[in-house]
Amino acid sequence: MRHLPTRTPRRRVVGALTAGLVGALGLTGTWGTAGPVTTAGAATAPAAPASAAPVSASPVATSPVSAAPAPDDGLALTPPMGFNNWNSTHCRAEFDEAMVKGIADLFVDKGLKDAGYEYVNLDDCWALPARDADGELVPDPVRFPGGIKAVADYVHAKGLKLGIYTSAGTKTCNDAGFPGALGHEYSDARQFADWGVDYLKYDNCNNQGVDAKQRYTTMRDALKAASETTGRPIVYSICEWGENKPWEWAADVGQLWRTTGDISDNWGSMLSIMKQNLPLAQYAGPGRWNDPDMLEVGNGGMTATEYRTHFSMWSVMAAPLLIGSDLRSASEETFGIIGNKEVIAVDQDPLGKQGAVLSSESGRWVVAKEMKDGSRAVALFNETGSPQRVATSAQAVGLPEADAYTLRDLWQHKSYNTAGTIAATVPAHGTVLVRVSADGRWAVNPPAVELGVDGSTLTEAGRATALTTSVTDLGRTPAQRVSVTVTGPEGWRVKAGSPTTAASLTTGRALRTKWTVTAPVGTPPGSYDVTLKAVYRSPGGVRAESVLPLTATVAVAPPSGTSNLGALPWLSATNGWGPAERDTSNGESAAGDGGPLTVNGAVYATGLGVHAESAVEFYAGGACETVSAEVGVDDEEGADGSVAFEIWADGTKVASTGVLTNADAARALAADVSGAKVVRLVVTDGGDGITSDHGDWGAARLAC
Repeated sequence: MRHLPTRTPRRRVVGALTAGLVGALGLTGTWGTAGPVTTAGAATAPAAPASAAPVSASPVATSPVSAAPAPDDGLALTPPMGFNNWNSTHCRAEFDEAMVKGIADLFVDKGLKDAGYEYVNLDDCWALPARDADGELVPDPVRFPGGIKAVADYVHAKGLKLGIYTSAGTKTCNDAGFPGALGHEYSDARQFADWGVDYLKYDNCNNQGVDAKQRYTTMRDALKAASETTGRPIVYSICEWGENKPWEWAADVGQLWRTTGDISDNWGSMLSIMKQNLPLAQYAGPGRWNDPDMLEVGNGGMTATEYRTHFSMWSVMAAPLLIGSDLRSASEETFGIIGNKEVIAVDQDPLGKQGAVLSSESGRWVVAKEMKDGSRAVALFNETGSPQRVATSAQAVGLPEADAYTLRDLWQHKSYNTAGTIAATVPAHGTVLVRVSADGRWAVNPPAVELGVDGSTLTEAGRATALTTSVTDLGRTPAQRVSVTVTGPEGWRVKAGSPTTAASLTTGRALRTKWTVTAPVGTPPGSYDVTLKAVYRSPGGVRAESVLPLTATVAVAPPSGTSNLGALPWLSATNGWGPAERDTSNGESAAGDGGPLTVNGAVYATGLGVHAESAVEFYAGGACETVSAEVGVDDEEGADGSVAFEIWADGTKVASTGVLTNADAARALAADVSGAKVVRLVVTDGGDGITSDHGDWGAARLAC
C-alpha cells in the first residue's frame, strides 16, 4: 500500500466462521476430496490412487532453473533474516533506542540468533526532519539519545548486525518529511558505514521522477565506496515496490529487491503478495533474492493457521525473513512459528533455489523447492475457505524413482514413509510443509496416513449434520490396528454409523466411516472445534497417530423477506485493507472510519464497503432466492483503483461484473442463489494488484 505509507497496522474482521486453529470449514458445503476410498467400513484398494499421477503444471507454473553463480562480494548468500520495526510500530514513539536494544536482547534470549536471525533493522522515523549545517543526517535525539553508532555497537556486541532505512528520493515515505538520500548518496552511505550499519533498506518515495535504475545504481556505487574506505560491507535492499521489474536488472545492484507493494497484516494482502512473488522463481539465487516484504507473524490480524502459511510460503520462496512483530510482547505461539528451525532450514538452504509452482488449480497449490542435499521441500497450500485435498507425487516434485521415500512433516516434526504420494487434507488457508527424500532409510518410519472428510459442518443448532471420514494409507508399509474417532465440544452428539476400525490398511487402501454430528438446541451461533483423529501401528508395533483439527459452524437461518446485507451477520469476512465495513466505505485501516458508500457520485445508504482482495460470506440455509447490489469503485480513492465483483452460491460463481474502475458508474449486479447454503460476495483486484481497490456493494440485498 505504498500510497498510504503512514497508515497504522490493520486487523481483519472475522465473523462467526473463522479459520480458528486450522481454518474455517464447510463454506461451500463440502470438505474436499477424501482421496482413495472404499465402501463404508471396508478396507479395499482403489483401482489407482489419483494422487500418484504427476501433477500437470498450471498456466502460472514456473519451472525451476539453475541459479546463477553467487556474487563475489559474499553478501546475503542465503536470504537475510532479522527484524524490522515498521509493521508493528510504524512511526509511533515506542520506536526508540530502548526498543531496538530490547529486540537484540530477545534475539539472544529467545534463541532467534541461534535459529539464524541476524539483522536488527531500523525503519523510517529514526532521523530528524532536517540535515545539519554540513548536510549530514541527524539521528532523533529523543528516540536515539546515544546516536546510531551506540545502537550499532550494542547490537554488534550481541553478535548481531544493524540495519537502517532511507529513501531514493528527496524525502522518505513518512508525512513528517524525513530526509531522503537522493543527491546525498555518497555522504549518507559514508555516514552509515561510519556508524557501523550492516544493512540498508532503500525506499522509493519522493523520487522526483528520476530513473529507478539510475537512483539505485548510484547508491550501490556509494555503498561500495564507503565499504572500501571503512572496511564495512553493507547488504543492499532495493525497495522500489517492483514497479520497474528489478528482478530483471538488479542482480548486480543489490542483494535483494522488493517485488510488490507493502504487505499488511491480513489474509488478502499476504495472499496477493505471495501470488505476485511466486512466478519469479527463476530470478532468485545466492546473493540475489526476490523480496515479498516483511513478516506479519504475531501482529494479530491473521489466525495462527494463516501465519503458519505466511511463514511456510515465505520460506519455500527463499524470501528474506524479517520479523515484523514487537518481540517484547510476542506470544509463545509467535515464537514457535518464527523459531521453527526445520522451516527456517528450507528458507536458508545454501543451494538458493526459490520454490516453483507445480499446480494451483482451484486454489490448491503445490510448490516444490529443490534442496542442496537432493531432497525436496513441498508446500501443499490451500487458498480456499474450506478444507481441500492437495496432492502431488515424489516424481512430480523432481525426486528419482524409488521403492519408497521418507516424508518429514516440518510443523509436526514427525517422519513417515510414503510409497510416492504426497498428499494431505489441508485446512482452509492452511499449508502442510514437508521435506521428502529418496534416502533409503524410509523403512524405519511408520507409514504416512491421510485423513479426509466429506460433508459440511455448517449447520443449525439441533439439526444433525452427516459426515464421512476416511483414513488412507499412503505408505509402503501397512498401517495396522487402525481406529478413528471424531470428537466435538461437550454436549454435542457424535455418532458413528459404520465401522471405526480396520485390522490393516495396505498402500492406497482406506477406512471410511459415516458419522452424524449434532449441536444441542440453543447452541449460540459461532465456530466450534471438532477433531478427527486416527491411531494406528507400524508393522514393527510403533504407535502413530494423525490428527485433523476441524471447525464446525453453527449458523442461524436468515429472516424471510428482503434484508439489507449490511445488517445481517456474516459467516466470515476477509479484506485486503482494514476491516470490511457495514453501510460505509472501506475508509482507512481502522474499523468504522469509512464515509458514505459513493460510486461515481451516487450515494448509497446501505451496503458493504470492502477492499480487494475481499470475500464476505452469509448463511442462506437453502432458503433464499436472489442477491442484488449496485457495485463499483468508491470515490474516496479518486482516479485510482480497479476491481471486479463476483457473487458465489456455495462453490459456484453465479454472477460477475468484469473489471470496473473509478471512471465507471455503479453497475447493477444480481444473481439467483436458490438452494445455496452460503452466499459469498467477492471483490478481486482487477489483475493489477490491490493498491487503492476500494469496492462498494451499494444497496446490497438478500431476498429469502
